[in-house]
Order: sequence, then structure tokens, then C-alpha cells
Amino acid sequence: MRGAVLIALAAAIGNMLQGWDNATIAGSVLYIKKEFNLQTQPTMEGLIVAMSLIGATVITTFSGPVSDMLGRRPMLIISSVLYFLSGLVMLWAPNVYVLLLARLLDGFGIGLAVTLVPVYISETAPPEIRGQLNTFPQFTGSLGMFLSYCMVFGMSLTQAPSWRLMLGVLSIPSLAYFFLTLFYLPESPRWLVSKGRMKEAKQVLQRLRGREDVSGEMALLMEGLGVGGEVSIEEYIIGPDNELVDNQDEKDQIKLYGAEEGLSWIAKPVTGQSTLGLVSRHGSMANQSMPLMDPLVTLFGSVHEKMPEMGSMRSMLFSNVGSMFNITENQGKTDNWDEESQKDEENHMSDGSGAESDDNLRSPLLSRQGTNAEGNMGPPTSLSMRQGSNFMQANGVGEQASMGIGGGWQLAYRKDEKKEGALKRIYLHEEGGSGSRRGSIISLPGDTHADQGEFIHAAALVSQSVLRAESLLGQQSIEEAIETQSETVTKKSVWKALLEPGVKHALIVGVGLQILQQFSGINGVLYYTPQILEQAGVGVLLSNMGIGSDSASFLISAVTTLLMLPTIGVAMRLMDLAGRRWLLLATLPVLLSSLIVLVLGNVINMGEVMHAVISTVSVVVYFCTFVMGFGPIPNILCSEIFPTSVRGICIAICALTFWIGDIIVTYSLPIMLNSIGLGGVFAIYAVVCAVAWVFVFLKVPETKGMPLEVITEFFAVGAKRAATE
Repeated sequence: MRGAVLIALAAAIGNMLQGWDNATIAGSVLYIKKEFNLQTQPTMEGLIVAMSLIGATVITTFSGPVSDMLGRRPMLIISSVLYFLSGLVMLWAPNVYVLLLARLLDGFGIGLAVTLVPVYISETAPPEIRGQLNTFPQFTGSLGMFLSYCMVFGMSLTQAPSWRLMLGVLSIPSLAYFFLTLFYLPESPRWLVSKGRMKEAKQVLQRLRGREDVSGEMALLMEGLGVGGEVSIEEYIIGPDNELVDNQDEKDQIKLYGAEEGLSWIAKPVTGQSTLGLVSRHGSMANQSMPLMDPLVTLFGSVHEKMPEMGSMRSMLFSNVGSMFNITENQGKTDNWDEESQKDEENHMSDGSGAESDDNLRSPLLSRQGTNAEGNMGPPTSLSMRQGSNFMQANGVGEQASMGIGGGWQLAYRKDEKKEGALKRIYLHEEGGSGSRRGSIISLPGDTHADQGEFIHAAALVSQSVLRAESLLGQQSIEEAIETQSETVTKKSVWKALLEPGVKHALIVGVGLQILQQFSGINGVLYYTPQILEQAGVGVLLSNMGIGSDSASFLISAVTTLLMLPTIGVAMRLMDLAGRRWLLLATLPVLLSSLIVLVLGNVINMGEVMHAVISTVSVVVYFCTFVMGFGPIPNILCSEIFPTSVRGICIAICALTFWIGDIIVTYSLPIMLNSIGLGGVFAIYAVVCAVAWVFVFLKVPETKGMPLEVITEFFAVGAKRAATE
């Protein structure tokens, strides 16, 4: 997955430039005031700082729809150009009005980068490490602040610090960002598929995944264009084909091929009430006692909760790449597969699938039942679809096909009995177990031969496919099958898609997180940091070392941002292991505690030394905890929960909420300080953090390790269930 990692890191440089700019303007404004005599004009001083915020808010209004039309990559290129031009103009800036213009251009670049970089990374990253890669923007932003504060500190030690040079240096890294966006970053494969450019999308995916066979993911991206429609949760029995013979019609069966030559498996829908049906109606077992819990949260949570092992039954794993089916080129050979070809596939796929975390993908939606309590069942094995093979086959299994789509999920198709020529898409998922795999092969200790008395249950999200049966039958490859229908699939109404219940449900989550993040106190703590560090005696210590007050404040800010970097590294590691929801629920109480301590420090007389120590520790803990959870996760979630066709517009809505909230908090802070004091301000922020924890617990689902298209399907199911309650 090195290609996806490098692409995400290069894209995140746009956020590094934002952090760089935030730090440089905070330092250079001290010298700007002196040159333009703004000491008596606080409004103009505030406007210089806030102009980039205004520019970001304005450009965000258009960034989403325009990125849906032009693509993600062109918008990132424009962002780099705006960064570069603003740096040059700030380097020249003969008067305050030209400086304001430069700051506006800079805000345009910031708005595009902050809005679209998370979207770009989410659309290019594999599900297994998407959270980790989407933490890069937070890390590079803090790194940019640290490097900028170091630069400003060094320049402040000179006899005549130049604010123009401080601000103009931005053009150097922005030029590097321009070349990366122009010559290195590819276009988002999901955007390419949405425009019917299938060949380009396949080439980008091959580059990102480091393998030739991306058939399953190409089909997944195509299915991601479908928004709305009925989505149902079903359950399938998977086992040896001779175990599942009953009176059901064979066209409901999906053929699987096992690890050993001649071993095959069949998947069939469960009739009657199942464990999965109970979960879909009442939520996961852990959350059934919470009447206010959003059904969406319980559905997502049930995918990640672990169920206990049942007797001696063994776990089954789907490969995260390739195909569940090894569809042979010769349709007469339906029960055998070529061992030599399979070994080639194993060697080819082993690098791509080894990064998946089995423990994070266990699901209580899936259970195993056995007709023989002592029997053990060998696992169905995922095999890769060979190039040149037919996509569909009609040999006794009702024209079925299935492909791996990442994160332990499989995409399968079956004919829709109710609509002639239509297809049903099936997203399958099952419980991870103790088996180990290399490539697409599963190996278990002991005897791996199947016992004829057991089978496995697999969860399924079933909905209408955007493809039709006639476009798949007879095709020589998945890409050809998809390309024949891409033009008709992409003609969807964007505004109609925005009104879908699942999309509206996702907007509530995204907008709610952005509002609560802005009012959780980060701006107030930033404002208060220099004051409490001064009280702690840091300024006096640095003054005794010959460092002036201005330079001391820059050095203190540099050290503060430096402390954030290791904690962001911890968040990167945990984002795809513990998950987004867990990090929010774990870090918000720490933010709340830090704010309560700051409130008490301003209400209770503890003495200057004790007050300074406690306040300093609280601020450092607050910063480090914020960048682990409430800093990056709202943007990560917003980039994951919307369908491809409306992702740009929905992200723009969430980002616009972010910037408007930022403006309100920034300009209301001085007023609140004068009216209710610092203790009152922090008390309000503490209440917001408490409300945020409740909101996350009841409304925000866990999305780790899930393909984006599966996430949107879950939102559709959750919205439907919420509407019926």
C-alpha cells in the first residue's frame, strides 16, 4: 500500500501550508502593527488576521460542487497556485490594502486544501488504513505550525525582523506543493468512475494498490454511484455445496471455490427469522438497552463487536482483494480449479492483503450453526479472478459473481427476480477468526478438511445494482462490462440524491460534529496559552536568557506545537485499530476535565505558583488530546459518510459550517471575556464538550475498515429504520 501512503502524504502538504500560514500571521502581526501604525486601529488589525478566514469561508461555498464537476486534483492544483501567489503578494505588499488582498488569496487556498484534502485521501486510500492516512492532514498542519514558529523565532532575534519575509516564505513550500499536485498526484479514481472514465480509473487504482487485478474495486466504485433505493439486511448460509441442497431455487445460490482442488461452496439466503434479522431490528446486543441510541450506531457497531467462539467451530475469512469466486475460463470446469494458477495468484496477492486487521472486522451479525456439534468446518477460501475470465457464469448457480472489495467485505451479484434484466448487489461480511492467511489463502492449524455437518452464516446488505444483467453477461472482463453501461449509470440527479434519507442522516452527523468541534474550546485555549505560560514564569526564565518577550512567545508556541506531534502519531496508530468513535469517546472526557481544571484555577485562589503549574499542565493536556480526537476525526468522518455523487457538495456544507463556527467563536471570544470572564468562557466550553460526548455516543457510528460505498449503504438502512421508529 506504499503508493496510497505516498499519495496521501503529498496531498496533506496543503494542510501543512495552512498550519504554516496560521503561525506566521500570528507572529508577523506584531511587526505589521508597528509599520502601519495600527495600535489604535484594532479593527484593521483583526481584519488582517481574519481575511484568510473570510476567504476560506467564501471559497468553501463553491469548492464542493466545482470539485464534483472538475475533479479533486484540479482543485488541489488551484489551491497550490493560490498559496504561491498570496506568498508573493505578501512579500511585496506596499500597503495594508494589498496585504488584505494577499490574505484573501491565501484564504482561498486554505479553504480548498482543508475541504478537499480529506476527501481526496478518503477516495484513494484502502479501507484498512484510511483513518491512518486521513490523520496526515492533522500531523502536517501541526508540523507546519512548528516549523513556522521556529522560523519566526529565529527571525525575531535579528535587529530588524521583516514581516514581509516571514509571510513571503510561504511561496517556497507552496511551489513544491504545486509540482507535486501537477506531476505526482493522480485524479481520484472514484471521481473518474463518476465521469465514466473507466480506463483512467483502473490505471490509478493499479498504481495505488500496486497490483494489476483491481476488478473488485472497480465494480465497487461503479456501485457507489447509486444513491437511494431500498436496502435490506439479509443473512446467507455458506457451506459445502452438497450440504445446502434443499427445495430452494438454485438461482439464489452463490458458488464459492475452496482451498483444495475439487472443493466448492455455496451461499444461500436464510429463510425465516435469523440472528441477523433480530440485530437489524433491535440493534446490537450491547446497545439494546439504550432507547435514545441512533439505530445507525447500533448497525455499524454490530459489524465491529466481537462475538465469542462457539464450540470447536473455526473462523472463516474473506480475502480483502481479488474475487470470492475463481470463475474459470472454461465453463465446463465448475468444480475444479488449476492449482498452478492459484499459486500464482497467491504470490501476486500476498502483499496487498496482508495489512488487513482481522480482529477489527469481527461481526456479531454473523453466527455459525452446526448440525453436528463436534464437527469442524474448513473455511471457504477467497480466490482471485483471473484476467480474461467471464464476469458471470450460468452453470447451476443462477448466474452469480462475487469480488473482494477491501476491509473483509465482498461484493456479489444476483439477478433480480422482480425486475427483468436488473441485478441485485450484495455486500457480504463475516466474522474474522484465529486463522492465518498468506495472500488470498487461509491456513488453519490442524485438519483443514471440511466436515459435512457444518456451515457458516454471513451478513449481507442487499440493494439494487446500478448495472444490468445484459451488460455483464458474455463480457470478457469486469472493466468491459462496466464500461458498456457507464454512460447510462452516471446520469443521476445530484439534488435528488441530496434528499435521500441516508444522505440527510449523514449530514446531521457531519454538521453536528463540525459545530461541536468549533465550540469545544480550542480557540479559547489558544488565546489563553501565552497568558498562563507567562504566569508560569516561562517568560521570565527566557528573559533571563536574553530572549525578548516577543521572541519568547514564539518559542513557547513552537514548543507547544512540538508536543502535539507525538500524540498525533499515537492517533494515527489507533485510528484504524480502536476506531474513530472510540477515540472521540475516550478523548472528549479528557478535554472536559482539562477545561474544568482551568475553570477552577480561575475561580479558586490557589496561589500563583500552583495556579501556573496546574494551568500549564491543563493546557498541554488539552492540546495533545484535542489533536488525537476532536481535531482530525470530524473531517475524517465527513469525508467517509457521503455517497460519491454528492460527496463534494456535502463536504462543502460541513466545511462551511466549520468556517462559520470558527468566525463566530473567534469574534465572540473577546466579548465573552469582558462579560463573563475567563472562567465563564471555559465553563461554556466544558458544557459543549459534555454535549459533544453525548452526541457522539448516540449519533456517531464507527466507520473503521469499511469501504466507503458500504458505509453509505449502512446510512441508508439506518435512516430507514430510524424513520419507522
